[in-house]
Amino acid sequence: MLATLQALGVMPSLSRPGVSNDNPYCESLFKTLKYRPAYPLKAFDILLAARTWVGALVRWYNDEHRHSAIQFVTPAQRHANLDQDILGRRAALYETARQRNPLRWKGPTRNWQRVHAVHLNPDRSDNEYVAPERRNQERKVA
Repeated sequence: MLATLQALGVMPSLSRPGVSNDNPYCESLFKTLKYRPAYPLKAFDILLAARTWVGALVRWYNDEHRHSAIQFVTPAQRHANLDQDILGRRAALYETARQRNPLRWKGPTRNWQRVHAVHLNPDRSDNEYVAPERRNQERKVA
């Protein structure tokens, strides 16, 4: 495998266990890619078809796909700083719904605060970052 990579001019990853610079990002993207309804089930006939498909995937991933790690906004919204307004409106909507039907919630509504740093493999001692799933679980316990 290494010889094939070298023959193709590909530099293999040299990441050590526990040091994640590249592989977790690739694995996360591959999982998202494979679960897309438009994922191709057979090889592309021509290179242009593959490039067209990847271009459409990148547009979808950045402009339409809402990422759970950034509170269900798109990367394009995040990079344009539109997420704070979106998250503020969501928080207000949830609070209004809670006031109209308080029995629906046993505790506070969903946390719609902006996530400032996103980590695929956060340092366990980093108290600032709490994965959205854990944050929701902790809220349910409290």
